[in-house]
Amino acid sequence: MMTNFNGFTAQDFDAFTVPGLEGRMGAIIAQVRPKLEELGQTLSTYLSALCGEEMYPHVAKHARRKVNPPIDTWVALASAKRGYKALPHFEVGLFSTHLFIIFAVIYESPNKLIFADFLDKHAAKVKKMVPEHFFWSMDHFNPVGTPHAEVTPAELKKMAERLKNVKKAEMMCGLRIERDDPILLDGEKLLAKIEETIATLLPLYKASF
Repeated sequence: MMTNFNGFTAQDFDAFTVPGLEGRMGAIIAQVRPKLEELGQTLSTYLSALCGEEMYPHVAKHARRKVNPPIDTWVALASAKRGYKALPHFEVGLFSTHLFIIFAVIYESPNKLIFADFLDKHAAKVKKMVPEHFFWSMDHFNPVGTPHAEVTPAELKKMAERLKNVKKAEMMCGLRIERDDPILLDGEKLLAKIEETIATLLPLYKASF
């Protein structure tokens, strides 16, 4: 598919080091948001075909922030036009250090329980299915997470239990690409990598309904 998406530069990642809420939001809006909007439009077409239902892009607005500047931003893709937080979804976004491509069920979603049940029952299968270089995180604000290579089926079961029983718990799985990786500067290659990553994560997404 034709797209104007050109990838991400060092300047895009540096937007998250601008001090103060107003300054940083200005940098994100000018620098990063147009790229996420372009990416979201392109990915929604791919994802709608992949998921077999209409998938809509939602670029983070950070509207509730009054003091603290955001440490990351993203475009989420979900099957609802009005919002994504209540649904399992995919996200592509940036911290100052890296790009992330993830499947996410966040704490607002009642589907947490469905996914937790799946993960608990199929931990061994998930261990085999997810690539070793992917990562897991139970906190949106934790940019590091735990590499899948270091996670055992028993630990996946523990994560499932936490997801089920802790109200604020959430679950993300996916890939991080460090900011100095040359693929980020090549829109076409990066888009192919994002699409490949989402296709790999699709069974987790499907298991959360």
